[in-house]
Amino acid sequence: MTSVSADAPARATDSQWPLWEVFTQERAGDPHQHAGSVHAADAEQALQNARDVYSRRNEAVSIWVVPSITIVASTPEDMGPFFDPANDKAYRHPQFYKTPRGVRVF
Repeated sequence: MTSVSADAPARATDSQWPLWEVFTQERAGDPHQHAGSVHAADAEQALQNARDVYSRRNEAVSIWVVPSITIVASTPEDMGPFFDPANDKAYRHPQFYKTPRGVRVF
């Protein structure tokens, strides 16, 4: 007996290509910034679609495309334990370590 997952009907009717996130760089040396999303069958097509949509007027010198399903993000529930400073971990502070003899201290 085969089991059918709960999202099987959604997958059966889903005719869209995978979603890709687009990051563009306006000038060399600038960070890449999220510009939007495109649907494409593969990475090459995603890059071409991103170029057509997000750099029509030479607004970008570099484009990255990343499959949306590979992006992992924190959740609001993680806010406390995930982002709390590590004040209780003294070894993370430079004052924890002693400067060896013979090393000049600035």
